[in-house]
Amino acid sequence: MSKVLLMVFIFVSSVTFSQETAMNASEIESFKAMVVKASQEANTIKSDFIQYKHLDFLDNDIETFGALQFKAPGLVKWEYTKPYEYSVIFKDEQLLINDGGTKNAIDIGSSKMFKKLNQLIVNSVKGDMFSDDDFNVTYFKTRNSSKAVFVPKDSKMLEYIASFELLFDTTDGAVTQVKMIEPSQDYTKIVFSNRKINTPIDDSVFTQ
Repeated sequence: MSKVLLMVFIFVSSVTFSQETAMNASEIESFKAMVVKASQEANTIKSDFIQYKHLDFLDNDIETFGALQFKAPGLVKWEYTKPYEYSVIFKDEQLLINDGGTKNAIDIGSSKMFKKLNQLIVNSVKGDMFSDDDFNVTYFKTRNSSKAVFVPKDSKMLEYIASFELLFDTTDGAVTQVKMIEPSQDYTKIVFSNRKINTPIDDSVFTQ
């Protein structure tokens, strides 16, 4: 009986410790200060990632692998390497797409929505979205991570994004996971690994 009670206690404890709790005002300010500091110090970011696409009608999430490269102030390249080759570059108000050798350039400068989405991507990579007045933000913590949940105020953006979640490392404020939830509750989740800060990145990386 004592062994059974011990096992139940361990199980309940592990569930409790993994649950999210809301941050208080003091915790929010400390957390934001740490993340903003980390963002300001990151002139370049390199990271591997796994992207999980969750669709309600599929039993398993669709997994794709790739690498991210960021260079301040706003150059971002997402390069998918497995199971297919595909890259997306955000540069000078353009979206540069290379789909297995087929290249396209889309002007996003004339679209307020695309410009906002571009800024959202840049800020999410850096982790600094707290000065953006376009979202209602709530903050949570677990034993090993902190989370900020952004809900768009703009009704037009709500047609595409129900919420945007960023998960952060509690030790250095780095973004470890990005999750975009659609109105249908399908979502895209990107988990980062092997993150490197302020290593040289040549501008040629951000050309097709």
